[in-house]
Amino acid sequence: MYNDTRDEDMEIDLVEVFHLMLKRWWLILGCAIVFAAAALGYTKFFITPQYEASSMIYILSKTTSISSALDLQLSKQLTVDFETLATSRPVVEQVIEELNLDADYETMIQSIRVTNPTDTSILKIYAQNPDPELACDISNAMADATAERIAEVMVTDKPSTVEDAVVPQYPVSPSLKKNTLLAGLVGAVLVMAIIMINYLMDDRIKTEEDVMKYLELNTLASIPLNKGDKSPKKKKGGKKAA
Repeated sequence: MYNDTRDEDMEIDLVEVFHLMLKRWWLILGCAIVFAAAALGYTKFFITPQYEASSMIYILSKTTSISSALDLQLSKQLTVDFETLATSRPVVEQVIEELNLDADYETMIQSIRVTNPTDTSILKIYAQNPDPELACDISNAMADATAERIAEVMVTDKPSTVEDAVVPQYPVSPSLKKNTLLAGLVGAVLVMAIIMINYLMDDRIKTEEDVMKYLELNTLASIPLNKGDKSPKKKKGGKKAA
């Protein structure tokens, strides 16, 4: 019987928890606003915006027979190799030298991304930089250098450019809205967790119902702590007997 009582005591009254959170709505909202404002300020004033430009090249050369199914299948298989080739040291260092960039290979490679759109023989080359015009120049230079490297390695004609990069108008990161909303949510969840922990750790006997539930005793009378306070407090689930 003791174990049954104890298991019942450890149950969390979800309705009680809901009312507790509702009662502390101002604290939850306040913390959410503080966290959101902090994230907004940090994102806006301390994080440098990054712009991204992209260019595309078609890996089949002019001399490749497009009517040949074997050529098309081979080009799709080689596209994966060309993704690696596009970020190889000779290609990246050629772009650094051509644009006279103050960067080394390890730094430069972090701002470059090469993808192959599904079921295509196209390489899409992305470049990120705080300067939108420089991001555009890097992407175009990378496409040109990659095409030259492919022609050199494959001993074939230089692949054609499908699309040149254009100067981006808006940054791709950071996301001001996303960071603000996420920080506000974290702040609300954090304060709710603290309230919940305090609720579960509070094992004091406060009401007549608590006396009957945890001590299994009847009460003859109750005296409110504050004069004029005649409203009984709600019982809490998750308490232990004092």
